[in-house]
This record gives sequence, structure tokens and C-alpha cells, in this order.
Amino acid sequence: MSLFDADDPVEPDSAPSENASVPTIVYTDGACSGNPGPGGWAWVVPDGAYAAGYAPDTTNQRMEVTAVLEVLRAFEGPVLVVSDSTYVVHCFRDHWWRNWMRRGWKNKNRQPIANRDLWEPLIDLYRGRDDVEFQWVKGHSGDRWNDEADRLAVQALALRSDLTG
Repeated sequence: MSLFDADDPVEPDSAPSENASVPTIVYTDGACSGNPGPGGWAWVVPDGAYAAGYAPDTTNQRMEVTAVLEVLRAFEGPVLVVSDSTYVVHCFRDHWWRNWMRRGWKNKNRQPIANRDLWEPLIDLYRGRDDVEFQWVKGHSGDRWNDEADRLAVQALALRSDLTG
């Protein structure tokens, strides 16, 4: 027996929506040669588009945050960001950003938030929509698309160039 029998009336709000948006899954990663040092960031949609970029003097955390910032700039509609960065995922999952803003962009030890110049536009984009979710994946553990995001970030770093496809 199906959930919706032909003889049973379907309540307007209980029928599956034809317009329900499926989130775009995007894997992100950052890489750095030295910390600080030259770095690369990347995002990749499984079996789809990708982008990667280079920064001459940065940190791994800055590249992780930049990758997510570039995702939110590139995609409209629901997005699931998959990242191996606990720094990024916990910021949104545990709402660190709310406390940072409440404290005037200071952490619990009253020190300035690192990478505020990246966090502010990222959080502004995040707050301007209600369709972004985050999921953590263990890095370098054989996850095909996390490994691909890592490969692209390292490639952008090695080539000292932006990549798209």
C-alpha cells in the first residue's frame, strides 16, 4: 500500500513538492605550503563544476574559509558544503559567529577574531539566505570528492594560478 492511495484525499501540505530544491553538494578544501606561506583553495561539485585559486602569503585556515566564501558567491539556491575543516564547520554548526558578532568580533578570550576580513563577508552571505548547510568529512581518508578538492587546491598552489572547469 502506498502512502498516498488514489482513493484518499491528499492534504495540500502533505503531498511531495514538485518544486522542492535539492541542495547542490560542494566539497571544499584549502592547502598551504608552510603556515604561513603560499596557499590554494578549491571547491568541487561531484561530477560537475570546480574552481580553485591561489594566494601568495596566507594560512591553511584562510584558504579553508576562502573556499567556502567562493562557494557562496558562486551558487544560488540550497547548498550543502562538505569540508574537512572543523574551523569552518564548527563555526556554523555551533554558531561561533553569533558570539563573535555579539562580542564585537572578539573570541571568548577577548582577542580579535582571526581572519575577520574573510569571515565577515562569508557570514553576511550566510545570513542573507536560509539554504546553506555544512557537513564535516575527515580529510585524507579516501573520500573521493574531498580528495579531489584537496588535489585542486594543491594544484592551484603549485601552478600559482586560478583554475575553473
